[in-house]
Amino acid sequence: MNRKPPLVAVVTGAGRGIGAATARRLATDGAAVAVLDRSASDTHATVHAIGAAGGRAVGIACDVAAADQVEAAFARVVDAFGRVDVLVNNAGVIRDNLLFMMTEQDWDTVLRVHLRGAFLCTRAAQRHMVPEGGGRIVNLSSIAARGNLGQANYSTAKAAVQGLTSTFAAELGPHGITVNAIAPGFISTPMTDETARRMGLEPDAFRHDTAARVPLRRVGSPDDIAGVVAFLAGPDASYITGQTIHVDGGHP
Repeated sequence: MNRKPPLVAVVTGAGRGIGAATARRLATDGAAVAVLDRSASDTHATVHAIGAAGGRAVGIACDVAAADQVEAAFARVVDAFGRVDVLVNNAGVIRDNLLFMMTEQDWDTVLRVHLRGAFLCTRAAQRHMVPEGGGRIVNLSSIAARGNLGQANYSTAKAAVQGLTSTFAAELGPHGITVNAIAPGFISTPMTDETARRMGLEPDAFRHDTAARVPLRRVGSPDDIAGVVAFLAGPDASYITGQTIHVDGGHP
């Protein structure tokens, strides 16, 4: 992209975990950041942290699976910062269960947020990126895309995100827009802590047991993912598109 900084980045699900770390990292690198989450209150901590560090951020309430809210959110971003250069499709939920216990609502909720949300936000972002002649889109997939016990809905959604990534890269490449995905391994976040508790485990023990199975002998942090997002959003990744990058500590 032949643009002068600061860039304008939109990060969905940026109230906590990977999204919050990504928003902070992009702001540290000089971007103005739109922090999107389900409610305005969920964005406050991230927006405050960015502002306290001298960055620029705006918090926007948005259900990424609701087309009208997505369109309104992107209109607000452009009104606040003038354009959209980077989109990080990070918003996600989990509704884990084995097949015989998984409800239709469990299935639909997860597919709606991860997959429909990525589609709607990418569609909205490209409307602003194409006239500007470029942009960066980074989607969050997961190593669970290979399949994971009790996560048929989540695994399916994350595998589909990789398909979306390859397809959108082909469609948007001629407009100078790169589209890539990141597939994290186990990342220590409030979401993985909630998973541990549902399994009847203490989060610290869950992380310890998981780390023992990872070649690097540790679980990941949100900052591990944020750093890769920042790379893909930056000038050194200008010839990388349609890729899914695994950030998993060498997880087998």
